[in-house]
Amino acid sequence: MNWITPLFLTALILNLLIELWLNIKNQFYIGAHRAQVPNEFASMVNLEAHQKAADYSRAKLQLSRLGLFYDAAILVFMTLGGGFQDLYNLWLNSGLEPIWRDTAFLLFTLWFLSLLHLPFSIMSTFKTEAQFGFNKTTPAKFISDLLKQWALMLALGLPLIWVVLTIMSAYIDQAWWFYTWVFWMAFQLILLWAYPKWIAPLFNKFTPLADGEMKQRIEALLERTGFESNGIFVMDGSSRSGHGNAYFTGMGKNKRIVFFDTLLEKLSPDEVEAVLAHELGHFKHGHIRKRLLEGTVLSLAGLALLGWLIQLPLFYSGLGMTTQTPAAALLLFMTAVPVLFFFMGPLSARKSRKHEFEADAFAAQHVGASHLVSALLKMYRDNASTLTPDPGYSAYHDSHPPAKIRIDYLNSLPPMPNTENSA
Repeated sequence: MNWITPLFLTALILNLLIELWLNIKNQFYIGAHRAQVPNEFASMVNLEAHQKAADYSRAKLQLSRLGLFYDAAILVFMTLGGGFQDLYNLWLNSGLEPIWRDTAFLLFTLWFLSLLHLPFSIMSTFKTEAQFGFNKTTPAKFISDLLKQWALMLALGLPLIWVVLTIMSAYIDQAWWFYTWVFWMAFQLILLWAYPKWIAPLFNKFTPLADGEMKQRIEALLERTGFESNGIFVMDGSSRSGHGNAYFTGMGKNKRIVFFDTLLEKLSPDEVEAVLAHELGHFKHGHIRKRLLEGTVLSLAGLALLGWLIQLPLFYSGLGMTTQTPAAALLLFMTAVPVLFFFMGPLSARKSRKHEFEADAFAAQHVGASHLVSALLKMYRDNASTLTPDPGYSAYHDSHPPAKIRIDYLNSLPPMPNTENSA
């Protein structure tokens, strides 16, 4: 008896039911708290902004609810419905050498899956985001970005898949999964190093932060926290969206600090410094390094699991494929197997929220909690982030603590000597 099929369907249905229940629960919870701004936020967020955030969040939930059924249907059709096998059969008549045929099959299938999900990207950008005044992307820019993404997929995916399939074929009876893991980690590190200088500029413009009070404050903060970077840059986020953010990117001496121009327009120098201090907190607590190490271990464990599954004929037939090749195994592992591990999402979100609290405490220590609180309130307001998410939904999904819990935590921190007055 093939136990793969019922296991896959059970996990898929269970995940769908949990996601659907939490989605609907969150939508009703936000709607029930739409009429009044929570007292602790009333000084910074007016009723109009609060209701906009509620309506925006509910609109996104409605679209994602439709996406839940769509994604499940696509996955079942492509696996148990034989879609992946039909695509593979088309490439059998291509006349290509097996390694190039299988590489082309994988690349084409991944592109085809992205094409199937394109309607949701269009609806999100030109319907939901536009409806609430956040979309700044034109159809021409949307298409241009899409073509660049596909070109990047080809440029990076072609050599990556070819090397992986070559390793799998050459060492199929040995520890191919270990050699693949070594190559994959090297590829990841190179990509992480190259992203800020070579890839990100394909989609956005990055301008060095102009001299002035803000730059001086940022450089002083970097100096006293011992952080070295390859520059402070402003990204033209306003060319695509009205949302604001800030982030670190790169590794080693190629690290960059990036602010969205939309963020700098709305926050004071004190608040920008606080946001940066929060990001520095992630660095100082080793969160980025820990996530990389965890990703390294999970990648090794995942490939070891695939090393076992690839030997089981039931693995292929149980997921709708009659072809038993490394390419087929790799495709099923990337698309179907993650469904079995959906329970890891909430665990990851919980750990991420813990890291956010630690980074907040670091920021409060170096620039004062009040500046970060005011910055967060402005970001919640300007990004139309709901202040009243359902606790269950938030605990299951959110990588950041809910607004009230996060603000209460910051306000509970003891004042640090000379921070509130000097920042």
